[in-house]
Amino acid sequence: MHKRNKYRLPVISLAAIAACLALLALSSQFEMLKIPFAVAAEAAPRPQIPVQIPEKKKPGQSKAVPQVGSTKINVNLVRLYVTVRDKHGAIVQNLDKQDFHVFEDGKEQKISFFSRDMNDPITLAMMVDTSGSQQDLLSAEKETATRFLRDILKKDDLATVISFDTTVNMLADFTDDQDVLSHAIDKAEINAPVAMGPSSSTPPGTVLYDAINQVCADKLPGETGRKALIILTDAQDEGSTSSLKSAIYAAQQANAVIHVLLIAEPGGYFMSGQMYGGGSVAHQMAYETGGRVISIRNENDLDKAFNQISQELRSQYIVAYYPTDTSANGGFRKIKVETNQKDLKILTRAGYYAPGTNGE
Repeated sequence: MHKRNKYRLPVISLAAIAACLALLALSSQFEMLKIPFAVAAEAAPRPQIPVQIPEKKKPGQSKAVPQVGSTKINVNLVRLYVTVRDKHGAIVQNLDKQDFHVFEDGKEQKISFFSRDMNDPITLAMMVDTSGSQQDLLSAEKETATRFLRDILKKDDLATVISFDTTVNMLADFTDDQDVLSHAIDKAEINAPVAMGPSSSTPPGTVLYDAINQVCADKLPGETGRKALIILTDAQDEGSTSSLKSAIYAAQQANAVIHVLLIAEPGGYFMSGQMYGGGSVAHQMAYETGGRVISIRNENDLDKAFNQISQELRSQYIVAYYPTDTSANGGFRKIKVETNQKDLKILTRAGYYAPGTNGE
């Protein structure tokens, strides 16, 4: 058996030894260098999306240079539809831009856009109260509303039909099809609440506020042009989960006008032991949004009321401005429009809510 001689060294040339030593030195340097790069690669954060993404530049548009430490400013065009009547109630249509003055929270604003073009598209929500209090006039309401839509709607105009009593019912979504709208109005039926037995408490009533909220929050925000709610009702809400304030807020947010055709006999509520407050509710909704309240007693009143609203919708000035207050505080800002002729009556919305700090 062969034994290894521990004293015997293999014969290796000096050149080979030198080469091995050189390779070892290079290898150790490489390992020392490689480790820090690997750690750095793992620790480095992923590329972040810029906070401000530049918009695609249009032809001829100069590139905006961002300013260090600049603050975002919300600049939103406030658009007003303004109806002007003289002291006799006649529509005034011959005013110019210089005839108007717009004030926001008491400060005059510069009018940036003005038009007497009455061809802005109209988006209407025809809302019919089908609670028991409307029994006597419902047939006339349906006939007159159908005729009104046929007369008022032009190219690019849209309308929806809603009935409300103990629930809110969409009878037709936004459309310009007159047959669809007519059929929808015809489907409106009285649904008077009925007590469920002798132990039942007061049955649910008319959900007017809920109906306005649903239309303004769910249906109108995506629509353009003039937006109006025409509500045939006694304005007596008795079952909504939402409030009058929230209904008005929803309409203001949607930039929608509320016109109320008030169909009510206050004496009837008194005889049944109820307090009637629908009149003040109707006037508050109309005032805050720039609409009208027209009292209805018979079929002739219905015809006149629809004619007045039709005339106003087709005879509005468009006045727009960029508010000098650019803060995004979400607060309500009061609007007042005046003309150089003091004997004229101006109808427009009472104000608007500024964007919130989150841009909403």
